[in-house]
Amino acid sequence: MIVTVNGEDHTLADGATVRALVTRLDLPEEGVAVAVDGVVVPCSGWDETPLGAGAEVDVLTAVQGG
Repeated sequence: MIVTVNGEDHTLADGATVRALVTRLDLPEEGVAVAVDGVVVPCSGWDETPLGAGAEVDVLTAVQGG
C-alpha cells in the first residue's frame, strides 16, 4: 500500500503500523511526533495503530538549537 509521509509517497506492507513506518524511516522513538490523517498518535499507540492505504502521515522530530 502507499501512504504519504510529509508529502512523499512510501510503499508499505498491508496492515503496517505506525511503529513499522517509524522503524522503516530509521527514526528514533524519542523526540518524534506522528499524526495520521490529522490525528496525533501517541508513542504508546504506535504498535496498535495500523495505517491504511492513502493515509496522510505527518512526522515531526524535535531539534535542539536557538
